[in-house]
Amino acid sequence: MKLYIPPEFEVIRNTSRCITCRVCERQCANEVHRYDADEKMMLADESKCVNCQRCVALCPTHALKIVKSDCRLRENANWSDATIKEIYKQASSGGVLLSSMGNPQPFPVYWDKILINASQVTNPPIDPLREPMETRVFLGKKPSGIERDKDGRLVNNLPPQIELQMPVMFSAMSYGSISYNAHKSLAMAAERLGICYNTGEGGLHEDFYVYGKNTIVQVASGRFGVHEDYLKAGAAVEIKMGQGAKPGIGGHLPGTKIVGDVSRTRMIPEGSDAISPAPHHDIYSIEDLRQLVYSIKEATNYTKPVIVKVAAVHNIAAIASGIARSGADIISIDGFRGGTGAAPTRIRDNVGIPIELALAACDKRLRDEGIRNSVSLVVGGSIRSAADLVKAIALGADACYVATAALLALGCHLCRTCQTGKCNWGIATQDPELTKRLNPEIGAERLVNLMNAWNHEIKELMGGMGINSIETLRGNRLMLRGVGITEKELEILGISHAGE
Repeated sequence: MKLYIPPEFEVIRNTSRCITCRVCERQCANEVHRYDADEKMMLADESKCVNCQRCVALCPTHALKIVKSDCRLRENANWSDATIKEIYKQASSGGVLLSSMGNPQPFPVYWDKILINASQVTNPPIDPLREPMETRVFLGKKPSGIERDKDGRLVNNLPPQIELQMPVMFSAMSYGSISYNAHKSLAMAAERLGICYNTGEGGLHEDFYVYGKNTIVQVASGRFGVHEDYLKAGAAVEIKMGQGAKPGIGGHLPGTKIVGDVSRTRMIPEGSDAISPAPHHDIYSIEDLRQLVYSIKEATNYTKPVIVKVAAVHNIAAIASGIARSGADIISIDGFRGGTGAAPTRIRDNVGIPIELALAACDKRLRDEGIRNSVSLVVGGSIRSAADLVKAIALGADACYVATAALLALGCHLCRTCQTGKCNWGIATQDPELTKRLNPEIGAERLVNLMNAWNHEIKELMGGMGINSIETLRGNRLMLRGVGITEKELEILGISHAGE
């Protein structure tokens, strides 16, 4: 029995403007558009449309518009239209529903309920155009005190650090889940900005070793592409224990994306699925994690900071405390709105907690235990603007990971079909005809523009607070106030309500 599910989107074509140039047909990887030679007109199979807006953007006569269909099943407050359609799909296929990008559900976005304080009279604001503002940060363990030799000179006892010219890094997106050109855009932009980008769990393409000082190499449970030269290639090594979009499960890159250089880089056969187990099969305790941390430090001659990445979950503060004691130099925490190339829909939409609450809880726990300076905190999971970033630092972060914002800068339209490999913008695909649509030079330029704009806004925001450095802002919760937040939420965030 086949049940009809109406298309989610409608293709509206203005026939008086359409010149049947067939650009839409050539540009659509989903084969929505086709030319009918008998009728001499363009037709559309709307059931295939994902609303990526490629056809709309490139139509030379602006003849196209994609709108959300108003065709709905009968209204029911408990059984939503989307829920019923998902049941139909699973009853038809017997499979797990897959989705990509971040959690789209209407959970609270605490960034939008937090306001930033501004200086007025007794603590005047700072003009960032005329006075120096320090946005450079160093990530890694900090010494407990200053040491001097017998002659009174400072002893450099600083462990390995990552130096960033602004408190941002491009988050983990593996080669395979995104294209060669997307990776190259990220690497080039990171080098020009003086920040880092993360390889994700797909290894490092041989062409990108030249960007090593701006690269964070990742070790996930599948250990794809991991070897000695890989570990030594980057500025730091990240152990991926969890991911915000899919806490508690591993990764899965379909065999259709394991082709050519992706296969060689990951060191697995072409066409085979790249499956990362949910756990690292050599890590079942903090002691086991410590063993891997120090194995990596040994392999890199103690010259690279080691990051441990975990998903934001209910007991995250206790987990962070354990990681800090494992020997890790940096903890990366990924919130439940973080993006992904593919995840089971149920897990993406129901597992994990917001990064704002996780960050505040971890920073407080580490401070209470007197070990905050033994580790840096980096957070990600829908950092959408310079304001979000400033609020994150005031809640206790040393720096932030951004991924979805970076993909948007590259041209992503958030159509949330990355798992299909048919990205019309040349980002989440390995199809050479689609990949070439993303020019790495233009992509890198757009990323640099975005980050330079954010850096300027960070300085403006700090100046308005009367703060002239990221270090002064870090954990400075007096600069934040909540609106429309419950007492318990304010307690966890460690901030007062607006007006107090």
